Amino acid sequence: MSPKRAPMAPPDLPGFTYVDLLGSGGFADVFLYEQQLPKRRVAVKVLLTDRMSSGSVEEFTAEANVMAMLSTHPAIVTIYQAGVATDGRPYLVMEYCPRPNLQVRYRREPFSIAESLRVGVQVAAAVETAHRAGVLHRDIKPANILVTEYNRPALTDFGIASTTTAAAESAGLSIPWSPPESFADVPRSDPRSDVYALGATVYTLLAGRSPFELAGQRNGAAELIHRIETLPLPALGRADVPASLQRVLERAMAKSPADRYESALAFARALQTVQIELSHSVTPIDILDDQAPDDIEEDEDDGLTRVRGVVSINPDTTPAAGMTRPSAKTAPTSGFAPTSSFAPTSGFAPSFDPAPAETETVLRRPAATAPAYGQAPPAAYEAATPSAYEQTVRRDQVRPAVPRGETFVQTPVMDAPAPEQETDAAPPPRRRTGLWIGIGVAAFVIVAVIIGVSLPGLLSGSTPSPEVEQTPSKPQDPVALVVPPVEDVTGAPAEGGVKFTWTNPDPQDGDFYIVEVVTLSDTTSGSESVETAEVVVPAAPSGQTCIDVTLVRSNGTQQNNPSRGCTP
Repeated sequence: MSPKRAPMAPPDLPGFTYVDLLGSGGFADVFLYEQQLPKRRVAVKVLLTDRMSSGSVEEFTAEANVMAMLSTHPAIVTIYQAGVATDGRPYLVMEYCPRPNLQVRYRREPFSIAESLRVGVQVAAAVETAHRAGVLHRDIKPANILVTEYNRPALTDFGIASTTTAAAESAGLSIPWSPPESFADVPRSDPRSDVYALGATVYTLLAGRSPFELAGQRNGAAELIHRIETLPLPALGRADVPASLQRVLERAMAKSPADRYESALAFARALQTVQIELSHSVTPIDILDDQAPDDIEEDEDDGLTRVRGVVSINPDTTPAAGMTRPSAKTAPTSGFAPTSSFAPTSGFAPSFDPAPAETETVLRRPAATAPAYGQAPPAAYEAATPSAYEQTVRRDQVRPAVPRGETFVQTPVMDAPAPEQETDAAPPPRRRTGLWIGIGVAAFVIVAVIIGVSLPGLLSGSTPSPEVEQTPSKPQDPVALVVPPVEDVTGAPAEGGVKFTWTNPDPQDGDFYIVEVVTLSDTTSGSESVETAEVVVPAAPSGQTCIDVTLVRSNGTQQNNPSRGCTP
């Protein structure tokens, strides 16, 4: 892991009030601001000053354009606007996702099969949408999947995205979830590379660890790369995981791209098949397709796939949206994002065609949902990372080179019969016997109904009870309170190493703690979850042992920054 650095000061943004630091990365800081009009909390990603080379600014601009083009998808983080602060730093104003990201969740405990399948289908739909717009994500992993207040996954961090036709070397990668072709002398990326990362992400949620991370063995970058390139996918080792799901993940993560699912949509449908096999609710596949027709009709897949047109936002202005393909005004201009006609722009032209019409499954357009979100832990943006290989790193940091449906029924209209010819004969006299019989029968039925309704009540002496008016429940405040940091983290020699204790200033039911050992270079190595305010860790060879402690509530909220304690 790279040494921790102090975040830069938050920029002064007109119309926004700084609230707190959400997280820091290798290329940007993320801050929580309150937008004044409309009043809401937003996450602002600010590029670091020392990263402001022409290439990094270009990538930052590209990220804004890509996310703006795709941001109305329910499983992609929404971008509201972009700009340059008064101090010259570029920034993005994004949807604030308050819940802990999926990396924080899976490191606490593995996901259930039902939730893993649901998240897999929803994120795969977001990736399919990006592919249809001509964009590869190239860094799909649990830490890049945030969670909204309404518990929906939201894919973020398109900072190293590329066109589906670009063959240039990858700018960055996260080793545990990267496919074998990412480590070649000449790296390759295509839609099936993202399919591999999707499969690796679902595997991680189920296993509680990355796919090729082995317990009790070295799990550094070199070891992981070797296993990714040579070893078969390890079994999940869960008795409740059906063999069909293991086969789906094995195909998605095949060594050869040709052996994988041909698209993220095909992978999502394979996960739906497992849901059907397990009698789970089947998660619909929401796809935004820039080439989708205005009139969407249903087909035979019973609503499992929903396709609608892309909604674009111009990142250079305040929020505005409309059903549109990327126009000359809204199309990305960074050299890799698609244009409205998929024509070349600055040397690249995405040409990843959507599935043929005969293989697509379409439905009516779903209602758009874009609720505001409340306050919650910064864990949604800055997870406690156990080691450097889980971070998105530039390729030159890894190694120099590696050799090798609705229906309706229409009533048919019958031709009216031709009127009978008139005759001179007088009509026979009408008989009223049938009329009186009908009146008598009707009266008898009415009397029988009245007696049947009232007689039981009269016999029992009871009267029908009036309906009780339901009192609507009082709305709850969705904004969670800030979690206070733990205090007095102190360590003392003990059997087996060093025993650390600390104080929880506001203990609540379900509290637990994430503990990370800090090395001599001010980095953390490994983490564990404990339920009591004490832990024993191995003593550091240098003589001074330090740990970082993070308080986490039962609902997933946690303190902003870990509390550090060291031995004297």
